[in-house]
Amino acid sequence: MDHANQLATLIARHAVRDGVHQTAIPRLFLVRSSRPTDPIHTLHQPAVCLVVQGRKQVMLGSDLYVYDRTHYLTVSVDLPVTGQVIEASAAMPYLCLRLDLDVATLGSLILEAGATDSAGGGAIENNRPMPGLALSHSTPELLEAFTRMVRLLDTPRETPILAPLSEREVLYRLLLGEQAARLRQIGMANSNLHRVGRAISLIKHAYAASISIAAIAGEAGMSISALHHHFKAVTAMTPLQYQKCLRLQQARRLMLGQSVDAATAGHIVGYASPSQFSREYSRMFGEPPLRDINRLRSQPACPAEPACPAEPAVGLSPVPPRPDPARPDPPRPDPPRPATHTRHTAAEQAARS
Repeated sequence: MDHANQLATLIARHAVRDGVHQTAIPRLFLVRSSRPTDPIHTLHQPAVCLVVQGRKQVMLGSDLYVYDRTHYLTVSVDLPVTGQVIEASAAMPYLCLRLDLDVATLGSLILEAGATDSAGGGAIENNRPMPGLALSHSTPELLEAFTRMVRLLDTPRETPILAPLSEREVLYRLLLGEQAARLRQIGMANSNLHRVGRAISLIKHAYAASISIAAIAGEAGMSISALHHHFKAVTAMTPLQYQKCLRLQQARRLMLGQSVDAATAGHIVGYASPSQFSREYSRMFGEPPLRDINRLRSQPACPAEPACPAEPAVGLSPVPPRPDPARPDPPRPDPPRPATHTRHTAAEQAARS
């Protein structure tokens, strides 16, 4: 049995129902879906996603990435993406693993292995803008390393000791592969990718407020023109477009998970004009807010892992913008509806894998 088939057997054994399953190994998640999914908008954090059965597509801006058991996906910064499982069935479910990238572990390994000098790495490469998403061919060595990692789930006593070593082996195989340059940029503090990551972090934590591109560029250690150039190369959008995606995704979450009305959700995420919010929401999600939310609520709940805590999206501050004195305070939303929110949160997790 080849390593892809071994991985499929292991994932199917440890993920017996549809959903995203956190494992005993830190940062490792197993994903299963017995049917194709609708497109799901989510914020994908830095990770490596390896499909071993079925097929998935992810859209970033206007760029489409389709991958299956012959490829793996690398995400180098937090990106607003649209994910969709496009090939899955009860007999042959979509099976995938996701390893979130730990920058500290990656940086330490780069220094220890001297990876900055391998595969043509160097200062010029660190300054070359790269897309934040990339597909690469899965190698036998990488599949074998992932197989050893997932097999540790069968021996819980060994997991705490051997899992960190297994993670380092996986990262080392990745550093020797097609994404070596991208991974070095993630782990090196002086790379332009790292600077774009700082800009993204600033936008994420102030997504509902007006942002100053000059201030963000200064905090990221870049000129305004360099920030625009590298930011768009990495994320396929400008900083303001990135902020808009975060706002609209969070507004959708509020309406679906907490029954907030469209006008209030738009105000909370930073829109002064309800009509502008409705236009931009329709442009992104294909329908006006009320119709979109009603459609989502009418769909059957996605099978998922145990309930996720009700909280804002990763990295998004729940603090609303400063109130406008000319505008009365919006009505307070109804209490959260855990079942609806859990369904949506699980679906968002699945889009990342």
